[in-house]
Amino acid sequence: MTSQTTVADAAPDLPEPGPRKGLRGHPWLTLLSVAIGVMMVALDGTIVAIANPAIQQDLGASLADVQWITNGYLLALAVSLITAGKLGDRFGHRQTFLIGIAGFALASGAIGLSASVPLVVGFRVLQGLFGALLMPAALGLLRATFPAEKLNMAIGIWGMVIGASTAGGPIVGGLLVEHVSWQSVFFINVPVGIAALLMGLVILRDHRAENAPRSFDIPGILLLSAAMFFLIWALIKAPAWGWGDGLTLGFLTAAVLTFAVFAFWETKVREPLIPLGMFRSVPLSAGTVLMVLMAFAFMGGIFFVTFYLQNVHGMSPVDSGLHLLPLTGMMIVSSPIAGALITKVGPRVPLVGGMVFTATAMFGMSTLETDSGSGVMSLWFVLLGLGLAPVMVGATEVIVGNAPLELSGVAGGLQQAAMQVGGSLGTAVLGATMAARVDDQLPGNWAEAQLPPVTPEQLARMSEAVEVGIPPLTEETPPQVAEIITGVAHETFVSGMGFSFTVAGGVAVLAVVVALFTNRGVNAGAGAGGAHI
Repeated sequence: MTSQTTVADAAPDLPEPGPRKGLRGHPWLTLLSVAIGVMMVALDGTIVAIANPAIQQDLGASLADVQWITNGYLLALAVSLITAGKLGDRFGHRQTFLIGIAGFALASGAIGLSASVPLVVGFRVLQGLFGALLMPAALGLLRATFPAEKLNMAIGIWGMVIGASTAGGPIVGGLLVEHVSWQSVFFINVPVGIAALLMGLVILRDHRAENAPRSFDIPGILLLSAAMFFLIWALIKAPAWGWGDGLTLGFLTAAVLTFAVFAFWETKVREPLIPLGMFRSVPLSAGTVLMVLMAFAFMGGIFFVTFYLQNVHGMSPVDSGLHLLPLTGMMIVSSPIAGALITKVGPRVPLVGGMVFTATAMFGMSTLETDSGSGVMSLWFVLLGLGLAPVMVGATEVIVGNAPLELSGVAGGLQQAAMQVGGSLGTAVLGATMAARVDDQLPGNWAEAQLPPVTPEQLARMSEAVEVGIPPLTEETPPQVAEIITGVAHETFVSGMGFSFTVAGGVAVLAVVVALFTNRGVNAGAGAGGAHI
């Protein structure tokens, strides 16, 4: 039998909040408090990329050092999300959220005071760990605070904050690095964190499900953390190692085997980290896969847009961020609307429509040329924002709304982990398609332009530059030759970008099919003592 899987159906026995005395536990103030903390973490995901070149120059860091500034944070966040969600289910989401806020702000301030790369990397890892505590707890608080008929709207606003913060990172980061310092990118989190902490102490109410977990699955935590580490590390290093390299295949194999052992262990332990019965819910499973596919297409595709705007069109980081405002604006406007629409008609139609829009935008961006104007770019960015908003909101609602209340933290961690895995996979796979396209086309384009022959070693170095839209020039290159090389490099890059967007569009089409299953099946109560919510 088919049933609508809106939160209103998934949680019929959540108590309706009665008249409140004071501020504590007020749903909309809870959302505001949670949004400030989430904004801080989401902004940090993209704002630091703008600061990396300045950090590299100021601290004398190597390229590998700078990569660790990003990868250390990503690894800590991705590995810890589901475990952090379980901590919230066990000790209360209010406590874990407040600890996450305080720790994230303190780690940010410590980074700004750091005078060496190892210190920056170490505190970035701490940032990731505290961010992992904060994000699932935020969803757990919303899940427990809002009545069923209002939760979709709350998740819509939550998604709006994440989307706007992620897209706004390059603008904020560019302004701070350009007019203040790279340290200010991290120092800004301190006052924001203090504000979120004070609001949280006053407003947030602790919610505990009656049958919340009372023990820890330590072997499960270790197995899942190891599996996530192997997977994310393989995806991070695959572009440098090569997909067929023994190290890449070894880490991927280790990830698969460790996930298999984890799944076996979870069937044997009394209180598992992730009750596998959750995935008997077709909507929850489909929502998780959909989140991976959406993040693959979006984060993998948008990765090249910044290079296209800055290296091909010659824009500054701030200007490139401003050119992404149509995307940001549509996500801000559409997310609450998507939440209201999902409440009214269920998640299936908005999710299918959102992925159709996303696929169309990806295929549209595959047609961009080296001289495409702002109007054409804005059209596809608007369409992408319209598509992403209902998917971000709807897939989150499907995952969190179909999980038992006592596992809302785990569900929130699962949603965030799916985004991290999808984004890492998309960046790695689409990066590989870009590299393959450049390697295939650059020699022919170079020869066709009648440029001087180069050795295979020189060609390999040039390909690395072209893959991010940078022409392989030296100070000795004559101006006329430099102009020709720049044209070849940009045309080759745009060809690779178009091919990568085509692949991303294909993944988005697959996501359309997955979205068809998001309102089928019964609500998940398995793995939670049979409790339905």
